[in-house]
Amino acid sequence: MPAALFVSDLHLCPTRPTVVRLFTDFLAGPAAAADAVYILGDLFEYWAGDDDLSDSFNASIAAALKNLAGRGTRLFLIRGNRDFLLGPDFARASGANLLEEPHLADICGTPTLLLHGDTLCSDDIDYQRFRHEVRSQGWRDDFLAQPLIERRAQIEALRRRSEAEKQLKSAAIMDVNDAAVAELLRAHGYPRLIHGHTHRLARHELSVDGHRCERWVLGDWYAGGSFLACDGQGCRTLVWPPAA
Repeated sequence: MPAALFVSDLHLCPTRPTVVRLFTDFLAGPAAAADAVYILGDLFEYWAGDDDLSDSFNASIAAALKNLAGRGTRLFLIRGNRDFLLGPDFARASGANLLEEPHLADICGTPTLLLHGDTLCSDDIDYQRFRHEVRSQGWRDDFLAQPLIERRAQIEALRRRSEAEKQLKSAAIMDVNDAAVAELLRAHGYPRLIHGHTHRLARHELSVDGHRCERWVLGDWYAGGSFLACDGQGCRTLVWPPAA
């Protein structure tokens, strides 16, 4: 099995038991045979704060990850737009190492830049403004000071509003901006780039300032799963579960 596996946008929640089962099977299968697993955001449908570990579903996911880490697979997690409130208590409960984005990793000798991907969607001005607001320390402190039940209700309301607003936006505006991608690659020495968020599973070849670069986009796990496997020979996308 390749040295590193990458997944993103699982959006785990109790109302998607089939996907939850696929993910736990993935942890017991390919992930357990890998040297490292990177989760690049939106592991959960939403995360209201680390005190939500009291929820039995959330605790079960953390325990499954902890079991993977306990078997020797290194586990890394970048927070996404749905679960940016994941914190140190979750990290301890799951055995995951929380990474700040963008994170430059050495994957079998290849510099590889990792991030969730929403920062690259710079054409969506309203979303970027909202993202900046909720990522501020002041907003986080105020939000987490509220009772958990109220936080959950606010998140549900925000999700409904977000889904309604998406219906009014073009597909192009919610995709990455090419200039933002080029600027990021330029700033980090033209590495390989892996991200999620857009759910547009693909491999892109591009040239930035004369440097050949590749951008891998991870898929979501709404209907089935997929993961990116990387080793010294390169990367390839695999479906999960594997075709019969």
